[in-house]
Amino acid sequence: MDLSSLEPLTGGWSGRTFVGEVAGERSVVRIYPPEDERSERGPEIDAALLLLVRGLVPVPDVLEVRQGTDVTPGVLVTSLVPGTRGDELLPTLAEDQLAVVGTHLGHLAGDLAGMPQLRAGEFVDGSLRVRPFDVDGLPDLLERSLPDLGHLAPGEVEALRDVVAEAQTLLDTVTRTSLVHSDLNPKNLLLDPTTLELTGVVDWEFSHAGHPFTDLGNLLRFERVPAYAEAVLAGYAERRGTAAELSLPLARAADLAALIDLAARRGRDPVATRADALLRAIARERDPGADVPA
Repeated sequence: MDLSSLEPLTGGWSGRTFVGEVAGERSVVRIYPPEDERSERGPEIDAALLLLVRGLVPVPDVLEVRQGTDVTPGVLVTSLVPGTRGDELLPTLAEDQLAVVGTHLGHLAGDLAGMPQLRAGEFVDGSLRVRPFDVDGLPDLLERSLPDLGHLAPGEVEALRDVVAEAQTLLDTVTRTSLVHSDLNPKNLLLDPTTLELTGVVDWEFSHAGHPFTDLGNLLRFERVPAYAEAVLAGYAERRGTAAELSLPLARAADLAALIDLAARRGRDPVATRADALLRAIARERDPGADVPA
């Protein structure tokens, strides 16, 4: 691996993903610094996930895996997938094109939701063994997050308590657990700008075993143009058979966990700041389907 050839990969905010020359080919190099809690196991977990979904979801090929130590970073090298990032492409598309992309992404969310897991939790090693989360649902997550949500007014906190309680009741009606990418936003999706086909799904570091509607909620969090949103829901229904009037409330409820986590980190990046604004809108309207201007 020629480290001198590494260049930061555009679009990432972590500063840990690079493009470089590996064995004569342009490849993606992901660095897991020693101070990162995922340095030791992160590379093998992310590689195992790519191997798990290959052939079902378009993902890069795994070329090299190096486990990190206390003093050396972990490394994952994958092939460079062609395509344009969704966050760059979607704003340039007409409504009929957005509908095409939305259908593809609805299929993607549905395919991921169809990959079963025995129990919810985080992956802890390359065998994808699952360790249960130490948080007991949305109400517990909200209470634990309140120290980092001190900017919320008391009325907003009380409203969110009511919202998450109702959301958790709805989520509990689905007892199945599936693979969750957990960061399925346009920045991590590569598309062919001509055919609009999905060419790659990247950045699996937040993946876990969880609720089957989580990724659908991520896709619909900010991208709410009707032509796109309706196509995403229709595509999901084609794969999983859940009608839009049922899947949309479940998706909004499932996405509350991510919104709470992101709002607690507001100001660190544009997504976290926008998620905070959305969470406060949800509190004001007491509605998980509330929206904020782009």
